[in-house]
Amino acid sequence: MTAPKLQYKKMKIEELIILAQQDDIKALEELLRCEQKNIFATFTYLSKSRQNISDLTQEALLRVAKNLKNLKNPKHFKSWLNQIVTHLFYDELRKLSRKPDVISIDEDKDDEHPSNIKNTLADNHCKPYEKCLSVELEDVIRTEINNLPQHFRIAIVLRELQGLSYEEIANITNVTIGTVKSRIARARGRLQENLKNYI
Repeated sequence: MTAPKLQYKKMKIEELIILAQQDDIKALEELLRCEQKNIFATFTYLSKSRQNISDLTQEALLRVAKNLKNLKNPKHFKSWLNQIVTHLFYDELRKLSRKPDVISIDEDKDDEHPSNIKNTLADNHCKPYEKCLSVELEDVIRTEINNLPQHFRIAIVLRELQGLSYEEIANITNVTIGTVKSRIARARGRLQENLKNYI
């Protein structure tokens, strides 16, 4: 017997995982719904290309759904999920390295404001002044993170955005804890230097 529909939203992630592993489809749907934004945001910070982020997010959710029963300890879900995300990101990098860069002919551009995918953050809604500043700052931070070398970028995103431990990041990226700490320290240093005019 499954829990009533409204109860799923109140459940902790670990409870949803246990129910989903017992073939409770509603629990799985709620789990995927909870994690979708987080996965999308992670790919947004990891990937320099905006074109494939939705596809990568869907693929990550699909892999979670297919492989959730293989997760032995629900407490390790976050680390397990980020391993899926990181592997997908590496796979995408390998694919892109075999393909030349492509720019869509449908991309909006004009003479005064040439299109720059890296700096585009579409938002047509009117917002208060403070909200606009927040969005602008977030765009600047995202751009600076995207400009970091790949190994720095992965380490800082997994640590600062996902809250993983040094040990978890070391396991995901197959390097030592010392290397992880070094990469994060150097990434923080670069970000502080590059963002000092904004923060």
